Amino acid sequence: MITAGFNDPVLDSQRCFRAVLDAMSRPGRIHRLPALPEAPAPLNPAAAAVLLTLVDADTPVWLDQPEAADWLRFHAGCPVAAEPGAVPFALAAGAMPALASLCQGSEEEPHLAATLLVQVAALRAGQGWRLAGPGIEHEHRLEVVGLPADFLAQWAANQARFPRGVDLVLCAGDQLACLPRSVQITEG
Repeated sequence: MITAGFNDPVLDSQRCFRAVLDAMSRPGRIHRLPALPEAPAPLNPAAAAVLLTLVDADTPVWLDQPEAADWLRFHAGCPVAAEPGAVPFALAAGAMPALASLCQGSEEEPHLAATLLVQVAALRAGQGWRLAGPGIEHEHRLEVVGLPADFLAQWAANQARFPRGVDLVLCAGDQLACLPRSVQITEG
């Protein structure tokens, strides 16, 4: 059985888009999203809302857990890809794929790089990593619970490819925070 999407598809997707836009322009800031009535397992409400907002019939997506594929096809009409390497959006509800395995864009077309949505256990501001770069006046602190142990090494390699590289949307419950590829991360 396919569960409901947004209560108000137009207004809720506009609110979600604004939250994603704000989060990308202010890396590491945590935003709360309009909750969905029922996000299908294994999606959390934030990941489901972001997918409903950003993907459509012309936007293929890769899901590491295909249980939500029918729900996403029904609500967004998007094609679901079998491999993560060539899609503009990928979702890691379980194990995160290596950042280097996703589409990196090119020097001429960096905008073709992938955006990876990663479901994490928790997001906390004011502690954890130190973030610096565009959109951060001095420094921002963000703690992320649930990323792979080698994430910081993967991020350093991803950030070194700038302007190519992968952007991240971190989703925990009904919250999200973004890490655009231009952000530098150091341990707190």
